[in-house]
Amino acid sequence: MNLIQQEIAKALVQLSEKSLITESCVAKKIRENLKFEGKNKAGLSFSDIEEALFNIEENNDLHFELHLNSANDILIKQSQKSKALEGDSRKRRLASEKSMSVLTNGDVKNATTANGPKPYKKRTEKKRLNINKNYDEWD
Repeated sequence: MNLIQQEIAKALVQLSEKSLITESCVAKKIRENLKFEGKNKAGLSFSDIEEALFNIEENNDLHFELHLNSANDILIKQSQKSKALEGDSRKRRLASEKSMSVLTNGDVKNATTANGPKPYKKRTEKKRLNINKNYDEWD
């Protein structure tokens, strides 16, 4: 398992007392655990969630069902038996991931480095021309 999958598994175990867990709740919990400030609207990759759920099922004996709502958001429901997404739902979700922002291993790596997350930098700095300075020197 890679870093983001480990964080997803940790967040799901922490949220396991809830009967229905949304993808956004898991992402929010990951950002809280890492003290990560960026990507507030970012979701999670379906393959990462699936891998984390397989790991939880093997190690913690927790079982989850995956569902997809009309907005292609993943809903995770705790149940007696694991159930993955069907073919059509799976294709719909994977197609929608191409246009959405997703938390990645790089984000987790940046948040867990010794320096902490890097502050947001503007691309360019505005340089202002002081016209009055030129007139004062000309006199």
